[in-house]
Amino acid sequence: MAREEVYSGSIERIEVMGTEDDEDFPWIEEEEYRELYKKMMIARKFDEKAFSLQRRGEISTYAPHKGQEACQIGAIFALKDDDWMVPSFRETAAFIQRGAPLEQIFQRWMGDANGQKGLSDLNTLPVAIPVGTQNLHTAGLGMAMSFEEDDNAVIGFTGDGSTSEGDFHEALNFSGVYDAHSVFFVQNNKFAISMPIERQTNSQTIAQKALAYGIEGIQVDGNDILAVIKATQEALEKARNGEPVLIEADTYRLEDHTTSDDSTRYRDEEQVEKWKEHDPLKRFREYLQEHGIWDEELGAFEEEAKEMVDDATKKAMEMDDPEFDELFDYVYEKMPEMLKKEKEELREEVNQ
Repeated sequence: MAREEVYSGSIERIEVMGTEDDEDFPWIEEEEYRELYKKMMIARKFDEKAFSLQRRGEISTYAPHKGQEACQIGAIFALKDDDWMVPSFRETAAFIQRGAPLEQIFQRWMGDANGQKGLSDLNTLPVAIPVGTQNLHTAGLGMAMSFEEDDNAVIGFTGDGSTSEGDFHEALNFSGVYDAHSVFFVQNNKFAISMPIERQTNSQTIAQKALAYGIEGIQVDGNDILAVIKATQEALEKARNGEPVLIEADTYRLEDHTTSDDSTRYRDEEQVEKWKEHDPLKRFREYLQEHGIWDEELGAFEEEAKEMVDDATKKAMEMDDPEFDELFDYVYEKMPEMLKKEKEELREEVNQ
């Protein structure tokens, strides 16, 4: 009997802040560093406002992104205008970086689908609520780009929880086979609601799951916005040439899964406090101070960001409520009889 190694692979991790890679500073324009910080602060203030609105009953449920701003803003910063973005349900910071109006983002969280109008102008798909289904959209868009021989790419966001879903693995498999222009960006925030990553997989990394499908996998420090930008830029360049990539961003969810969750029931407070020391906003602020970019304007921007978010909240709350027919008319191109019946039954109930 003979044995020989037929395959071996490895996973690299990218970090920038405080490493030798930082010696190339500055590798983006100084004003871009400043804008990145401002977008992170706006996203943080949006998160805080949305949480308070939910507690006041203005929003039914909200999924905080606190602690994951570097992942989302850094990844979207790396996109070109003609690239596409596919979100899950926690990508509010990504929408902010992509240019979606704050009042429209609030409008969507308030339950009005009109808040998603105009997203196609930003090369962005609507929010996907089911866990993992958006991975198939990322694969499909990337495959279409390959078939059409386009020179753009698509980035799809997902969480560690979706890597336990079949959709995730099918998306990676098809992307590998059909040379999709796809980048799968997994925000490994360590918990799928209450399920810790250790109970989801015995793999040392999520990134290594890419190897089984013949595509590249890489891990990045998800709380280091510069590392996220670098990793995503490299991945997008490969994807534009038909080489899909899986990025695992090593990060942490500092708040509950959603406002319907109580993470104190399953998370150790000591662990949360430890990760707060790696808060991406705090780390980037210290980085800017260390490199002489921080100034009074940035220091005062927190209050300006709060005012921007408060103003957007007022605009969203003053928007007209959606019409009754809108609940039904845009679900299918041609409304099936069952839905027509439900529509009329609900209309009668509302008018009673």
